[in-house]
Amino acid sequence: MATKRVNWWTAGSGIAAIAMVALWTESGIGGAGVQGQSQPQAESQGALLGLEDPAAYIPADNPQTAKKIELGRMLFFDKRLSKTNTVACANCHMPTVAFTDGQAVSQGINRLQGGRSAPTAINRVYGKAQFWDGRALTLEEQSIGPLINPVEHGFLDCDEMTTKMKKIGGYKQLFKEVFGEEITEKNIGKAIASFQRTLLSGNSPADRFDVGGDEQALTPSAQRGLELFRGKARCTRCHSGFSFSDEKFHNLGIGWDTNQVDVGRYMVTKNADDIGAFKTPTLREVSRTAPYMHDGRFGTLEEVVHFYNQGGIPNPHLDNTVIPLELNESEQRDLVAFLRSLNGEGWQHATAPTEFPR
Repeated sequence: MATKRVNWWTAGSGIAAIAMVALWTESGIGGAGVQGQSQPQAESQGALLGLEDPAAYIPADNPQTAKKIELGRMLFFDKRLSKTNTVACANCHMPTVAFTDGQAVSQGINRLQGGRSAPTAINRVYGKAQFWDGRALTLEEQSIGPLINPVEHGFLDCDEMTTKMKKIGGYKQLFKEVFGEEITEKNIGKAIASFQRTLLSGNSPADRFDVGGDEQALTPSAQRGLELFRGKARCTRCHSGFSFSDEKFHNLGIGWDTNQVDVGRYMVTKNADDIGAFKTPTLREVSRTAPYMHDGRFGTLEEVVHFYNQGGIPNPHLDNTVIPLELNESEQRDLVAFLRSLNGEGWQHATAPTEFPR
């Protein structure tokens, strides 16, 4: 089947991304360019096909350095960064399941359960807002939020958190080396965010077919699914761009078939148009990040495609892009085949440290 290729981003703006931690130099990468604008880069064996240059998305007030990334990695995996020494960021964002937790809703301290599933931490360097409801405007804010959530890491406030961390001599020394000052909530957020910005996914079979010109990278079924994705299935109305997300908020009707509706984005904006709306998640690594939707109700991609094919769940605030698709069973299988082709590489290097500061 001859399938016309499509660039996931605006023509000319797609530049392969640097994935390996070692390539974030001690002098710092990023901060000088305009956010969202691709910058030229040197060739490297760590380049990822299909992504824009992540260095263009690094905030000026938090440039990447190797030491800061490593500090962030230790904090991300350290359970002492919770009130009970039982929960790390990695509890809900596990490397083994593409930095999700495989649960319908996440579990925090004392086995308390939250109300939403944990989205993947991969490719959040490109995000415009964080969390399902977009309440954090930066990755730095997102990195701190769960720490002072009573259900997640359990600290009462940032003072309680920093007081505990200052009692760990190894961390005191590392923060002094990286930031030139004592441990603060701001710098904890900066370090964790810096690590998260190294979690990338690119060079998927879909990228190799579309960008790399490899005609064999996609199966015939996945190629048909690509055509459906761009056309009849209307997926690109929300899952657009190289990251397969418009970073906007949409009401699909999730929860409106129960008596407990999560109003989502509305709690942040108080705008009635945002009732029941949630952020469009990336589709990269999607076959590894089940279950799906903000309440984790679907365990398979087949269920997700069937849900969209039915036109979501009717409610007064249903997004006008959500309509019945009239895909037959064969077309639904092809669409799932394409979604499975979005698994890539660039995050597998991120593993837990073998030891932590004392």
